[in-house]
Amino acid sequence: MKAIVNISLKAGVLDSQGKAVHHALDALKFEGVEDVRVGKQIVMQLNATDEAAARSEVTEMCESLLANTVIEDYEIEIIS
Repeated sequence: MKAIVNISLKAGVLDSQGKAVHHALDALKFEGVEDVRVGKQIVMQLNATDEAAARSEVTEMCESLLANTVIEDYEIEIIS
């Protein structure tokens, strides 16, 4: 199974990296962009056969290491 974890800053948390990208896009004349938020994606190949168990394990990984849950949200997609 494959797990895809998308991590992004929570709403209201200043995204300085996103602001820098937005400013650079404006400077390059891409004027239709209203806002930019930068996140990260983690893709893992799991040695699991049960989707529920895999999701539970990846959730534990996110809560303990992969995401800073004080300022970040995460979404998990399990692909069998």
